[in-house]
Amino acid sequence: MLALVLSVIGFFALAVFGLGAVSVATDADIIAVPGLGQGPGIVGMLAALAVFALMLGLALRVRHPSFVSVPTVALATSLAHLAAVWAAALVVSGDVIIATAVVGDLVRGGPSAVLLVAAAIAAWAGIALRRTRAQHPRWPWEGDDEER
Repeated sequence: MLALVLSVIGFFALAVFGLGAVSVATDADIIAVPGLGQGPGIVGMLAALAVFALMLGLALRVRHPSFVSVPTVALATSLAHLAAVWAAALVVSGDVIIATAVVGDLVRGGPSAVLLVAAAIAAWAGIALRRTRAQHPRWPWEGDDEER
């Protein structure tokens, strides 16, 4: 459970940083369609977080999780983001063409790639944490309650 929580937090942090970096590098908003507001972006990120947590949670339930699930988690997260942004943009604008243009800009402009990479890194880290069975560090004298 701890690996999942840390991975979801890591994914969100990487995604926010990456999207901010793309916005600064391109000197443009991530969703640059006037009149849409912040709703589609918020809905898209919430959907991406939910799908990331669900998919990684399923991958971590296996006794020995495999890194082969990383591309699946990353792709599902990115596609869920696009679908949610499209649906939210459609609801706000009422126009299929505007919603499709917003999603097309996300794919062409780099934000979708940022989310894909962020999800892959965070999923890999979560699986690595689960596979290593990391424990608290122990001093040599902190053995079992045996006499020395």
